[in-house]
Amino acid sequence: MGILMAGFDYHFDPHPLVRGPISQTIMGSQFTGNPQLPHRIQHRIRLDENNLLLMYELKAAEESAPVVLIGHGMGGCSESGYMRRISAKLFKEGFGVFMMNHRGSGRGIGLCDRLWNGGSSEDLARMIQFIVDLYPARKLMVIGFSLTGNILLKYLGEGRQIPSNVHSALAVNPPLDLKVASRQISEGPWSKTFNKYYLKLMNLQVEAMVECHPDAFKPVTKPKTIWEFDVEYTAPAFGYPRVEAYYEECSSKQFLEHITIPTMILCSQDDPFIPQEIFQSARMSQQIDFMNPEFGGHMGYISRSRNNLGDRRWMDFICVQWAKTLYPE
Repeated sequence: MGILMAGFDYHFDPHPLVRGPISQTIMGSQFTGNPQLPHRIQHRIRLDENNLLLMYELKAAEESAPVVLIGHGMGGCSESGYMRRISAKLFKEGFGVFMMNHRGSGRGIGLCDRLWNGGSSEDLARMIQFIVDLYPARKLMVIGFSLTGNILLKYLGEGRQIPSNVHSALAVNPPLDLKVASRQISEGPWSKTFNKYYLKLMNLQVEAMVECHPDAFKPVTKPKTIWEFDVEYTAPAFGYPRVEAYYEECSSKQFLEHITIPTMILCSQDDPFIPQEIFQSARMSQQIDFMNPEFGGHMGYISRSRNNLGDRRWMDFICVQWAKTLYPE
């Protein structure tokens, strides 16, 4: 274990009533909590004439406090339960927090003529640069959940110029191989449940996009799986000749060995969408710490015991403790 892992107990013991990967994943997704947040500042980031991103800031009381940018997973947004919970907890610990919305997500639905995808690192770069320009003297930490975790790792390792303010990164359950993850969700156990859940949200985003931008590209038929969505929408909308080209170009596994800033990856061994073999075969930079608990599902991590934040949300605890370990009081 490296420096990011030192100084705190990272052992995860799952709740005995939700021990399996599917139950952990569903509990984490469906029973999210809805914490109250203090006043948030809305920031509007104009990408071009037809694309506008919304980001929400929890402004830290201390002007020199580090800032944490957090990004949601597929089908999520700034208002997702885990985004609100972790933002509130980080803010309580004194951090400034930015809650992003990718293209067409959350309160930004209909504000873009294209949706985001697993390779949208240029959009992430624009959001990071916006924060750096706003607070040029403050350190920036970035947390990416699920699909944004893949984007974050791609951003860090694809060879672009990264602002010196970007101090560290945390990717939570990132699907390093998008093709494998898409197959797992589309065809694996419980695929009907997960495809129905994600596609309901994504099809709503498509409908809003087309309503606001009638000339926007849209699928000919309504996809029934994540794989079909990437075939019918993602690949053609972003100019990839085939869906395999999108997966190959945007999967972050190929970029891990090139990451040069302190980065932590958290992913359970029983994640139903991300087989353990992907991590075992990955070549990782010396700057990466890999936290790989036996249980937890996909962003579940409901623990047996309460943590020092007052609940059983081990994922939240790790995010907060990671930030505090890097910037102790």
